[in-house]
Amino acid sequence: MMRKLSLLFAGGLIGAASMLAFTGDGMISANAAGSDTYKQLSIFGDIFERVRANYVEEPNDKDLIENAINGMLTSLDPHSSYMNAEDAADMRTQTKGEFGGLGIEVTMEDELVKVITPMFGTPAEKAGVLAGDLIAEIDGEEVRGLTLEQAVDKMRGPIDSPIELTLLREGADKPIKVTIVRDIIKVQAVRFRAEGDIGYLRVMSFTEQTFDNLQDGIEKLTEEIGEDKLKGFVLDLRLNPGGLLDQAINVSDAFLDKGLIVSTRGRDDRDTRRYSARPGDLTNDKPLVVLINGGSASASEIVAGALQDHRRATVVGTQSFGKGSVQTIIPLGENGALRLTTALYYTPAGISIQGKGITPDIKVDQTIPEELLGRDLSRGESDLRGHITGVEEDDNGSGSIAYVPQDPEKDDQLTYALELIRGEKTDPHFPPDPATALPN
Repeated sequence: MMRKLSLLFAGGLIGAASMLAFTGDGMISANAAGSDTYKQLSIFGDIFERVRANYVEEPNDKDLIENAINGMLTSLDPHSSYMNAEDAADMRTQTKGEFGGLGIEVTMEDELVKVITPMFGTPAEKAGVLAGDLIAEIDGEEVRGLTLEQAVDKMRGPIDSPIELTLLREGADKPIKVTIVRDIIKVQAVRFRAEGDIGYLRVMSFTEQTFDNLQDGIEKLTEEIGEDKLKGFVLDLRLNPGGLLDQAINVSDAFLDKGLIVSTRGRDDRDTRRYSARPGDLTNDKPLVVLINGGSASASEIVAGALQDHRRATVVGTQSFGKGSVQTIIPLGENGALRLTTALYYTPAGISIQGKGITPDIKVDQTIPEELLGRDLSRGESDLRGHITGVEEDDNGSGSIAYVPQDPEKDDQLTYALELIRGEKTDPHFPPDPATALPN
């Protein structure tokens, strides 16, 4: 069966559900450990030695310690974790948005890797890899038995290094072997297209490439459609799990002239940070509709909340995920890195969306195809065990169905947004009135 809902870039980006900030220091605690703490650590050491000596099979010391550390961190909240050196390197690749690879978007079908599409101008496209090809072998090793993630890892590699793929192609009488030389692949964090007289911008993730991709998309769509004919933009944040804090701020700033974008508050009042917009709206104040659903989390919610509070955009869709916490990545040298929740973020109006989410100005449900009916497609922070309870959280919780059809003609939420901008539908929330912006 084809795993339609799990798409990965070969050697590329895997969506991270955490909003990330980076620090180079050790975040040293202000409180020294007391005698009771050292007593508990002594108990841990005793148990560790007993497990090593008496468990039925000889355990791996490194695994025991890593699992113990992760147990401590995951008991805090679902987004704090320990990353070993390999995981930390993968995380840096994801947030950078570029990597050494082939340039193909893939999924899994019948235990083989299926090519959804080769990216234009990449090594895979130049080597003749086609959409629909099935990858049966990677450097002579069968793909059957591998997970999608394992297959993707094998297709990653150093720039200028060769890889041989064995392809099964419909209509071909025998397998096709192609040798591809890996190159730098830049993941397109923002996809854009003209929807007639409206510019459509879909932000896939918040990596180091996001703002540049967004700016490029706005410029090209304005030129393609024409400044005088361009009626507005749709900013699609659905199924966007988040990413870098600075990129969320930059994307918000792209549509704002002034005002607070987001504030973060830690355990200590001295850790409060405020981030504000600078003059200049890249769209020249064109009408804007933002799309969200249960898959819109973290950095996506920062953008939606800022544009909503300032009444710069009308938010359409369903309740967002509700992840309002900030994870700081603390490097541990050759030992990897610590991902630790260090703050909560607040919209310009001072509202925490932790466990609550962004409520759209106009609720529009997406029709679910028959083959997906009965499946649990709903996503929300409030459903996660051990999540930090938000001050705005209530019995309704956060999140909603996280589904977007691949066919734009079946996309109810996008259709509504386009009709709203064109004036084919009317609603009191569109266009929003900046004079009613919430105080910040």
